[in-house]
Amino acid sequence: MASFNKVILVGNLVADPELKQTANGVPVTSFRIAVSRKFTKQGETPQADFIDIVCWRQTAEFVTRYFNKGKSILVCGSLQTRNWVDNNNVKRYTTEVVADEVTFVEKKSNENSPRDNTPHDLPNYSSSGESSFEDLSADDELPF
Repeated sequence: MASFNKVILVGNLVADPELKQTANGVPVTSFRIAVSRKFTKQGETPQADFIDIVCWRQTAEFVTRYFNKGKSILVCGSLQTRNWVDNNNVKRYTTEVVADEVTFVEKKSNENSPRDNTPHDLPNYSSSGESSFEDLSADDELPF
């Protein structure tokens, strides 16, 4: 049976991520991002969904170093569900995104926030203004 599990989200961090370690010393962080919904009814306030994200190892260290509350982030990963029994013997259930990749969405601002460690040399792939695409004058010139 074939399966496919890929999630790509762009949102804003709801709180500062905090780096923790497992009992075996593996770095981990979990945080929540707010993702705006694409459509809202006329006259309604725009709504957002709040998505839980988990990052491990170098990805966790990267997120806690360069991201803070309110900052935009792009997350690629997979959806995972898990359940457990809490201290009050109540069964809990959660769905979260386990991030494989995270990256910046915005360039570094000029503000000096406590965690404003964003690298100054973020790649800008559209800075040359040149396009590698060839203009075609008619649909019959398409190669397929």
